[in-house]
Amino acid sequence: MDLQINNKTALVLGGGGGLGSAIAWALANEGAAVVVADINLEAAQQVAGKIQEAGLRAQALEWDLSRLEAIDGKVSEIEGHFGAVDILVNNTGGPPPTPAHGQEAELWRTHFENMVLSVIKITDRVLPGMRGNQWGRIITSTSSGVVAPIPNLGISNALRLSLVGWSKTLAKEVGRDGITVNIVLPGRVATPRISFLDESKARREGRSVQDIAAQSTDAIALGRYGQPKEYGEVVTFLASECASYITGSTVRIDGGLISSI
Repeated sequence: MDLQINNKTALVLGGGGGLGSAIAWALANEGAAVVVADINLEAAQQVAGKIQEAGLRAQALEWDLSRLEAIDGKVSEIEGHFGAVDILVNNTGGPPPTPAHGQEAELWRTHFENMVLSVIKITDRVLPGMRGNQWGRIITSTSSGVVAPIPNLGISNALRLSLVGWSKTLAKEVGRDGITVNIVLPGRVATPRISFLDESKARREGRSVQDIAAQSTDAIALGRYGQPKEYGEVVTFLASECASYITGSTVRIDGGLISSI
């Protein structure tokens, strides 16, 4: 199937991490020019370099999402190299495991700016270019916690859920400009972030990591953790022309983990 995104420009935030790198690879394999943005420049360069070695187009870009004042310059830099951003993948790191109660206001504020406000402001910055081209894709990766809150991830559950409301509202506002806006949420996808969460839970409960992983796997209909590649390919489909009638949706990529309808 031709996804019809050859020569589109894609910006993948958090592109140096497990999910972000898989998304970057999947988009590049379909012919998109991919900007791999990450606070860890070395990680971004490794991903972009391997994509380039495969004969595909990618560029690494160091980007600290907490620096809201840098957004305009970063996007201008991308526009100077590749033109307007056609596909924006909002993919941010997560906060540390915490209960919902008893957290300092500054901790909430810090992660709100990094995880929510940065996504909103970057999207606002690229929207004029998408509107000018009458085509765009805005895909925001959140967490299964927005559907079924995950114990001891209070900050993540709350802040990521706010992005779902924002995304749904935005989809209605820009749909007639040829722009789709969707949420994707991973279940237990085998990334360093999931390993970290499993290890944290194991320490907290005095159990082995293997025990924690086995318990998680038992709850998944497919009986295994997902692979980052599987996640990246669904995101790339949503970024394609083939998904032009999908907007305002929340797409679960969870192997059947979430039990609610």
